Amino acid sequence: MSLDIPDQVRKTVIADGNEAWLDELPGVVDSLAQEWSLMIGSSLAGGHAALVLEVTLVDGTPAVLKIGVPGRDVGPEAMALRLANGEGCAKLLGEDVSRQALLLERLGAPMYDVVADPASRHALLCEVAVRLWRPVGPDSDLPTGANLAEQYADRLPKLWEQAGRPCSPATVADALDCMNRRRLAHDDRSAVLVHGDIHELNALQASDGSYKLIDPTGLRAEPACDLGTIVRCNPDLGDDLRVRTEQLASRTGVDATAIWEWGTIHRVVSGVYACSIGFQPFGDLLLAEADRLTA
Repeated sequence: MSLDIPDQVRKTVIADGNEAWLDELPGVVDSLAQEWSLMIGSSLAGGHAALVLEVTLVDGTPAVLKIGVPGRDVGPEAMALRLANGEGCAKLLGEDVSRQALLLERLGAPMYDVVADPASRHALLCEVAVRLWRPVGPDSDLPTGANLAEQYADRLPKLWEQAGRPCSPATVADALDCMNRRRLAHDDRSAVLVHGDIHELNALQASDGSYKLIDPTGLRAEPACDLGTIVRCNPDLGDDLRVRTEQLASRTGVDATAIWEWGTIHRVVSGVYACSIGFQPFGDLLLAEADRLTA
C-alpha cells in the first residue's frame, strides 16, 4: 500500500528517531483495513502527532482512521471518546490501542473556516465544551488537571531553554505560579471530563450543523482547563483577553481567576512548544502577548 504521509507527520517521526515506523505504516494500515473492512482514501493534513486517513466503512459510512505516531498514547483519547459517546466529540467507532489506532466519525469543515466572527467562534467553542463536560471519577483512570500542571511545570523550563528562551523569564515564572495554583486547586469530587485543547481547528461541523471536537487529550479536571484554551487562542485578534475571560465565566459560571490562570498556562506552554518546533507565527504571537501581560 502506498501512503501519502503529510510532511509534518514525517518530520515529527524522523526528528524523534522513529524512521522505522514510516516503513511499517503501510502494513499496519493494510491490516487495519482488512480487520475493520475499510476502504482507504486520502490522508488529511493539519496535525503532526498522527496519520489521519479518510476511510469508508463496508456499509458506505464515511469515517476517519487515526494512527498515533510512536510515543503518542491514544489510550486517554480513546477513553475520553468512549465517555463522551458522540456528545461534544466525534463518535468513536473502533479502537486498537496496541497499534495506536482509532476509527472515528468523519466530520466536516473546521469552525475556523465556517464562522468568520471570532467572538461567535468563542461562544460556539464554549457551547461545545459544556456539552462535553460530565462528571468522571478516579476509576476512569484518566490523568488529572493536577497531573497536567505537574507535567507542564517540569517540562516548561527545559523547553524554554531548548527553544532559545523565546519569552521573558517573568513570563515563565508567571506560568509556573499558575501551574502550582491549579495543581493545588484540583478536586476529584468536582472534576469533569475535559477536552484539553479546544480551539477553532479542533471543532468540526457535524451533519446537523452543530460542532464536535476532535483530538481530546482526555483529562479529569476543572472546567476552567478547557476555557483557558479559548482564552489562549488568537491573541492577535485585538480583543481584551480579560474581557474574553469574564464573558466565558459569565456564560458558564466557572471562576474567572481559574480560567485566566489556565489561559496563562496554555498560552505560555503552547507558545514555547510552537517556537521549539518552528510552528510560526503562532508561537511568536502567543509569547508576545504573554510577555505583554507580564511586563
